[in-house]
Amino acid sequence: MSTETISTPNPETKPARKERTGEVLASKMQKTIVVRVERRVPHPKFKKIVRVHKKFYAHDEKNEAQPGDRVLIREIRPLSKLKRWELVSILKH
Repeated sequence: MSTETISTPNPETKPARKERTGEVLASKMQKTIVVRVERRVPHPKFKKIVRVHKKFYAHDEKNEAQPGDRVLIREIRPLSKLKRWELVSILKH
């Protein structure tokens, strides 16, 4: 009988989950919000700083975020086809 040891990942060495700050665009779905996150990046050719944005679907358990709010979202395991983020806090109403 062999004794195998299963190594569990050390919580101190786990990578931190990504966090983003953005504006809520829509909260019409149940427990889901659409958050627009804006980044400032240099244009590949012209090197001018341009604003680019992306929409993220985030889980809002208590349906507390409203359109126009500034929110903090964190990456989590996939909850559905599009939802991979959760609402952490509302920064500004």
